[in-house]
Amino acid sequence: MLATVSGLMPILATPFTRTGELDRWGLRRVVEFELSAGVSGVAVFGFASEGFTLTSAERQIILADVRDVAAGAVSIVAGISGTSTVTAIEQALQAEEGGADVLMAIPPFMVKPPAGTLSEFYGELASATRLPIMVQDAPGMTGVAMAPAVIAELSRIEHVDSVKIEAPPTPPKIEAVVDLTGGSNFAVFGGQNAQFVLEEYERGSVGTMPACEFSDELATVLSLWNAGRGDDARFAFRRLLPLIVFGLQPGLAWAVHKEVLVARGLIESARVRYPSGRIDAGTRRALATILDELSLPVLRRTVQA
Repeated sequence: MLATVSGLMPILATPFTRTGELDRWGLRRVVEFELSAGVSGVAVFGFASEGFTLTSAERQIILADVRDVAAGAVSIVAGISGTSTVTAIEQALQAEEGGADVLMAIPPFMVKPPAGTLSEFYGELASATRLPIMVQDAPGMTGVAMAPAVIAELSRIEHVDSVKIEAPPTPPKIEAVVDLTGGSNFAVFGGQNAQFVLEEYERGSVGTMPACEFSDELATVLSLWNAGRGDDARFAFRRLLPLIVFGLQPGLAWAVHKEVLVARGLIESARVRYPSGRIDAGTRRALATILDELSLPVLRRTVQA
């Protein structure tokens, strides 16, 4: 079985209006931006999407809109975050019906499952859907640790053909998983907002899944890397690193991603939903300094939130 995904696959932010409803036109503009940046796929309902704040009806609307704009040009990954096998399967079937191409599933996390039972969870999930499944290894968010040997065991489940590793330090864990799985038929991705993306590529990853507001810039970095121009890729990446790190702040990451999208003219409001935190004036000024230094192009003029 060949892995179904690779390359740059950003996690889409979920834009909201100033009053907290879905901003469907803003979402469509974000998807259009990702396509213009040359991404190989997009993901919805991930942690960076504030997927934990979305209703079932909203998930259906978002997936339909993203699918409509993408029009089959790129893969669509749908995050699965049910807190039990039953609720995870419910989300998976909804995503399959809605036209997702891949499911990215975290393990149940409200009650921490023993590592030895994860194969049972992912096995039941894989049996319930026709879609390929990406394991999301994100212990910082879920509190569920997966050793490389556990991920290798999961890779032997039919339809489980990729993993997104977000357990720092990511490069050595990626290398360990690649060594244990053989790499070619099991796609290993990096996360953590692409903070160590070039080291992850050196260790055997085939893609990265960061936030969505700098995909055009990161695509340039990866293009240089794939062309064998490692020094140029590292130089271009170092320019982006302050923004990448700024977007990793616990509790504020969602607001940071959206502030950048507003500054770039893609959405009109940086509104987040509780319990995501809003940034204060000082944090906004610091972010503005980073953006001024980067001089990222404004892609569409909107009204500042």
